[in-house]
Amino acid sequence: MNPIEQFQTVQSRRQFLNRTSVGLGAAVLGSLAAKQSAADESSGQHFAPKAKRVIFLFMAGAPSQLDLYDYKPRLVEKFKEPLPPEVRDGQRVTAMTKNATHLVQPSMFKFSPQGKCGLHMCELLPQLSTVVDDLCLIKSMHTDAINHDPGKTLICTGSQIPGKPSLGAWLSYGLGTLNKDLPDFIVLNSAFWSGDQVNVQALYSRLWGTGFLPSKHQGVSFQSSGDPVLFLSNPAGVSRASRHKMLDLVTQLNQKHAAEIGDPEIQTTIAQQEMAFRMQASVPELTDLTSESEQTLEMYGPEVRKSGSFARNCLLARRMAERGVRFIQVYHRGWDHHTGLPDKLRRQCYDIDQPCAALIKDLKQRGMLQDTLIVCSGEFGRTVYCQGQQTETVYGRDHHSRCFTSWMAGGGIKGGIEHGQTDEYSYNIVDKDGQKTTRFEDDAVHIRDLNATILRQLGIDHRRLTFRFQGLDQKLTGVEEEAHVIKKILG
Repeated sequence: MNPIEQFQTVQSRRQFLNRTSVGLGAAVLGSLAAKQSAADESSGQHFAPKAKRVIFLFMAGAPSQLDLYDYKPRLVEKFKEPLPPEVRDGQRVTAMTKNATHLVQPSMFKFSPQGKCGLHMCELLPQLSTVVDDLCLIKSMHTDAINHDPGKTLICTGSQIPGKPSLGAWLSYGLGTLNKDLPDFIVLNSAFWSGDQVNVQALYSRLWGTGFLPSKHQGVSFQSSGDPVLFLSNPAGVSRASRHKMLDLVTQLNQKHAAEIGDPEIQTTIAQQEMAFRMQASVPELTDLTSESEQTLEMYGPEVRKSGSFARNCLLARRMAERGVRFIQVYHRGWDHHTGLPDKLRRQCYDIDQPCAALIKDLKQRGMLQDTLIVCSGEFGRTVYCQGQQTETVYGRDHHSRCFTSWMAGGGIKGGIEHGQTDEYSYNIVDKDGQKTTRFEDDAVHIRDLNATILRQLGIDHRRLTFRFQGLDQKLTGVEEEAHVIKKILG
């Protein structure tokens, strides 16, 4: 079959929509060849890596930086004062508080210096405070999004527009696998036993999807009950030997089909079916915690014994890291506190404080923290002004994109430091002279800078990890704005 006929035979949706004639089909065929060339060129590392793997702890809903990390003691004096217009400076706010009176709400929680570094930590994070010397608090994060859907999509895929590959998919594409018996990219969605059970946004598969990358780089979402991966177990009456024979036959048929029409997704299907067969042996061992010592289980806290808990997922993340999973994303929802923030935040912190600290300690005692990069972030921050009922101990906060705090640990990141600073209202990022800024040179950190830094620690130049699509060399860090590696936080 000649290339034009071969291309016309492949009937994927993208190819169908892009093909209206033989001439255009030839053009797209050339584009496909360019994609393969780009894949060949971008595979592998560009630098000596500091990290082998990433564990990304995603606090979906946006935790309040003011109440957890960004200590602003002088705000107590400004309780219920209107936010000065020059501070807001015409910022776009959500429809929920667009016409509200923006009255300052200080945090009701106590902060105190912790560790040898003396960084101020909130009383709600007593266990995380014990490992503060391993943390890098990036207090000058900012983003383009002000609502949850585009905010989560941006931090997970590098774009507010759905359809782009996720961070884990880019890493799988660029670096390949460390363990042929497990996926490169695993997703763990955690139950939120204690927090807000009502105002919770959905998580959607595009956050760990592949976009225009080959589908074999898709994140594999583990389930909290039943089979960790859907349909992992053999049906009743089907032995592993008979499943192997069936897989061999299906593979032969798929190989024949692939040879006839040349669709690369058939090869992906073959690889995924073979991976699924190997996972029947590897995944049950991975998720079986009976080999963990009682001391380890106690370190992660009482919730570790509950299937689907954040604590259990943090322990599973460590086990996955040990076994060569490249990227593990642990989601925890319930952080969208528009009202009743203090009570809800206490319960959320109960869920995550001890497990986060235990994960760092566990990796450290096993000699793995040095080459495991841990990232913890929400999609944006919360406002200094109150939303809903306002007293000293009852209040809520709206979405805020101008500044928020993320933290990193391990993987060649300096510990016991903070990067960037905000004004006295935790409303704007400011430079060393106290002037508002969004410049990277003034230590402001955009989402794309965070992603560029994650890639750098894994040995990847974010400018060179590309995939040709729609006439552009697409990148995780985008093609419109410059991204920077945060060199000041690198060890």
